[in-house]
Amino acid sequence: MQERMELIKLKCSIRSLVLMTFILGTLHFLATGAADQSQGLLATKESRRSVVYTEAGEITALDVSNGQKDFGSYHMEFFTLDTLSLLLPVLLHADMVFYVHTGRGTISWIDKNKVEVLQVEPGDIYRLEEGTVFYIQSSGDPNREKLRIHAIFSTCGDEENPIESFIGGAYSNIADLVRGFDMEVLQMSFGASVEVIEKIKRTEKPPLIIPFEVKNESESHNRDWKEGIFEAVLGMRTDDVLNGNDDKKAFNVFKRKPDVENRHGRSITLTQKDRKSLEGSSMGVFMVNLTKGSMIGPHWNPKATEIAIVIEGHGIVQVIFPSNPSGFGIEKFTTKRFYVKEGDVFIIPKFYPMTQMSFNNSSFVFVGFSNNGKKNHPQFLAGKWSVIQAMDREVMAASFNVTSKTFEHLLAKQKDKVLLGCEGCAEELKKKLEEEEEERRRKEEEEEAKRREEEEEARRHEQEVRKREEERKREEDARRKEEKEEKKREEERKAKEAEQRSVEEEEAQRRKEEEETRRREEEEEAQMREKEEEAQRKWKEDEQRVREIREKEEEMRIRKREEEVQREREIMKEEEEVGKGEKMKGKHKGDVIRKSNEEKDEAQKKEEVEEEEEDDGMRKGEGEIEKGEEREKIKGREMRRI
Repeated sequence: MQERMELIKLKCSIRSLVLMTFILGTLHFLATGAADQSQGLLATKESRRSVVYTEAGEITALDVSNGQKDFGSYHMEFFTLDTLSLLLPVLLHADMVFYVHTGRGTISWIDKNKVEVLQVEPGDIYRLEEGTVFYIQSSGDPNREKLRIHAIFSTCGDEENPIESFIGGAYSNIADLVRGFDMEVLQMSFGASVEVIEKIKRTEKPPLIIPFEVKNESESHNRDWKEGIFEAVLGMRTDDVLNGNDDKKAFNVFKRKPDVENRHGRSITLTQKDRKSLEGSSMGVFMVNLTKGSMIGPHWNPKATEIAIVIEGHGIVQVIFPSNPSGFGIEKFTTKRFYVKEGDVFIIPKFYPMTQMSFNNSSFVFVGFSNNGKKNHPQFLAGKWSVIQAMDREVMAASFNVTSKTFEHLLAKQKDKVLLGCEGCAEELKKKLEEEEEERRRKEEEEEAKRREEEEEARRHEQEVRKREEERKREEDARRKEEKEEKKREEERKAKEAEQRSVEEEEAQRRKEEEETRRREEEEEAQMREKEEEAQRKWKEDEQRVREIREKEEEMRIRKREEEVQREREIMKEEEEVGKGEKMKGKHKGDVIRKSNEEKDEAQKKEEVEEEEEDDGMRKGEGEIEKGEEREKIKGREMRRI
């Protein structure tokens, strides 16, 4: 039992070792190759999930959050509509700020019971408030360019009106909301017939994006079909929407003069202070276009987090994680760099210094959203606007632990402000990334090889343990089998002994019964002999008694005759003595003789009766003896038969 417990403990230790090896390998992978995504800084285009997919278009989505309390979480969706397609009316659950990437079309919504229509084209930026009902219509483009819109939905709201989260997604289908009510409610609300309500409720639900072509695109007809959609969906009267405003304008980043522009590219930042299209929103929008071999100078955002989408080209993003100021040395910070391409999303939290750079063979364009944008003023570490430039040189030299002269050389040459030249920087960092990736793969392979070796060693050890266990089991099985066979033989021996004892006991019992039967028969025979002897004795006694009775009777008869003779003599003597006459004497004598004869006859009858009774008694006794002998014989035969 002790050996078995030790074996179980050994198995558990081996499995724990294998599990620990696997966990360490996983943690190593997360700490190296997957570090960017684990920190919430990068979400590739491939990581988007599909929300809607039809023949007329699709919607993909992405949730971004870096885990910081003040950053919150944001929901992004990417709308793609084929030409002449329609996104059916939906109700917004959160504020939506969007950027038009490609294509043209219209976005229509209700604002204070009026239909607002926004013509959109690439570069447009606009905001729709939560609670807005809107739909999107793509135009018929000669080049069949799809309408692509990138949108961000805030789940935190603005500072004045925070919300915890939107319910059931960023928006809901208006038709579904209408169909959800009971028949009676809809009938009374719309004043429509039962047939119409049944048709509305029972008609198959269409996909969210459908092909939709307006045959006559004149302004009046365009207004009519749009009003018809809202009238059908919302139950509004046509008169209520006739005062709609079709001249709503979005802010277009391509039509505005850049905030910063030089040979290295241009940068545009938009907040609600700059355009009414973002009024009421805490979100800001920016676009950066880096030319080949350029970079944005290292900087950080003190108030806002940036969420950027790559819309053209590819580049490198480097982020420095804030360091812990305690202790000494240069390894008190963490740097992350990652490669981004068109469609990828990267997130930079506030206080995280960063830089973006383009490759020598391609420009790098990205558009982004920033929370709390109106209060944010980026702080640069390099360039003409660098905060280091404004600081006391001796203080900064002491901070870097270098001489003032060395620090002067650091700041003297850079004359550009925000967008800087950096030929080969992206390639060099990509090379480092590839080297790091190669090193990571090599370490992973080594770790994997080590893990496999440890697993193989553990398997071999486990196999040996299992083999020993199997041998021990075989030996134990053989021992148990031998014990079982020995037990079986012992049981068979005991069974034979028990059977022998049973036979002997039965034989002894039989002999005992036979002896008992013999004894009973002898006793019965003795009893029968005794009874016969007793009967013989009784018969002899009866016979003796009869002889004695007969002798007594004979004596009595003799005595009576003697007495009679004596009486006769006495009578004769008396007759002689009295001397009576002859006549009297003869008469008296005749009476005496007659009386004597009568007595004699009576005595003889009595003796005959007694003799008959004695004969009957003797016959009865002999019959009883014969019956007893017969019963004893029958009983003996039955005992012998048993």
